[in-house]
Amino acid sequence: MGKHTVTKVLVVGGGPAGSVAATALAREGLDVVLVEKARFPRYHVGESLTPSCFAILDAIGVADKLDRHGFLPKHGATFHWDADTWNVDWGTQVGSRAWQVDRAAFDHLLLEHARDNGVDVTTEVAVTDVSFTGGRPVSVRCVPSGGKSYVIDDFDFLIDATGRTGLLSARTLRNRRPLENLRNIAAWSYWADADLLPGTPTGGINVISSPEGWYWVIPLAQGRSGIGYVTSKDAFARHRRRHTATDAIYHHLIRASPLINGLTASARHLGPVRVETDYSYIADEFSGPGYLTVGDAACFLDPLLSTGVHLALFSAFTAAACVASLHRGEVTEPEALGFFEHTFRRAYTRLFALVSVMYERYIGQDGFFRTSDRLIHGTATRRDDAASDRAFADVISGLPDLREATDATARILTDRLIREALDAQHRSITTDHGPGRPDFAAVLNNPLNEAASARHRLVTTPRLGLRPIPPA
Repeated sequence: MGKHTVTKVLVVGGGPAGSVAATALAREGLDVVLVEKARFPRYHVGESLTPSCFAILDAIGVADKLDRHGFLPKHGATFHWDADTWNVDWGTQVGSRAWQVDRAAFDHLLLEHARDNGVDVTTEVAVTDVSFTGGRPVSVRCVPSGGKSYVIDDFDFLIDATGRTGLLSARTLRNRRPLENLRNIAAWSYWADADLLPGTPTGGINVISSPEGWYWVIPLAQGRSGIGYVTSKDAFARHRRRHTATDAIYHHLIRASPLINGLTASARHLGPVRVETDYSYIADEFSGPGYLTVGDAACFLDPLLSTGVHLALFSAFTAAACVASLHRGEVTEPEALGFFEHTFRRAYTRLFALVSVMYERYIGQDGFFRTSDRLIHGTATRRDDAASDRAFADVISGLPDLREATDATARILTDRLIREALDAQHRSITTDHGPGRPDFAAVLNNPLNEAASARHRLVTTPRLGLRPIPPA
């Protein structure tokens, strides 16, 4: 398995994960074909980015294009969570920033950037089936919109970036599991001239709790805002019994929060109201011989900390590094797959632990900060409050995942990370708080293997790839 030559890569899916993986590989000289089922631009939710996204997009040469396009710069967030209110200011706490984006324009820009970098992009073609031989994907069936199906069978490696559709995890391998404690429903829509909480950092998101869930307020360019509400399926069902129309439920929820009602008092609702359910899940494996799954195709986490695009871009960039080094013969396939699996799963586990703890409302702001500190530094020793405050900002920035991938000395021991996750599970089992027990069995079904990444680190110079770590 370690001697397969990789020269041509097929990427299925043209969202942010697919575009970033394809662009990064094309810039490393590989022959890359990308197939996307939709016609771009097309609508997608998930407008709030993190500083890790800025770092990755800058690395593939597209950050300046995003600035020139006019997306709203995002410098942090304001959380109003039960009795606590605090700001995250990424400029002062982590030295970086991000954007709030219109995903139709953002995704289209990334796809065109991939094309500009030599990726062979085809849109309006759905990949419906994958055929395996000897445990490796060897061909895919493509169905153009309004055309005759055909087969692609001349690729050496497959990257599944098909999002929630899950070409491999949901439809072929059937190894995707829902996270039982996060079986929530989100309802959202768009407004003109909505306000933000006082003191919100420039371009910052507002995250506001309610007795049965929480709200987001995302400022966008040209005075628009996205405002959404997340709650359990049971709670939403109770609202549906009283208000049969989705629009009526949404406006009832807006009025039910004094803070949100105040922020929209002078605003104009633009519509439409959209709803998503059961969107938190994880696949048992993210990789296998001849393939990697990236972004939402592998896993998705509750949107509480705006981690969707971070996990998409981080996994895509890591995947490109692994495949590029495999292409150059610098690593074996088991080494490349092991590094990817371990690195991506660690990132998801860290964020899942913090999201689960935040749903346990009773521990409060200080508890969230101390948990963040342990998830980065791997120590139970209490540090000063300012350091723990910075740790929370750091975790939700996504930057610790990049640091750990590139610098082995920054990695906390995996057993510490898992212990923190299990501690969160124990707390929810022994109390009545939160929406349900965190489903760490699903997250940790594929155990994190320290040895899988201990021998390599991700590098961007002189080439994107993996570099061996000298023995201590």
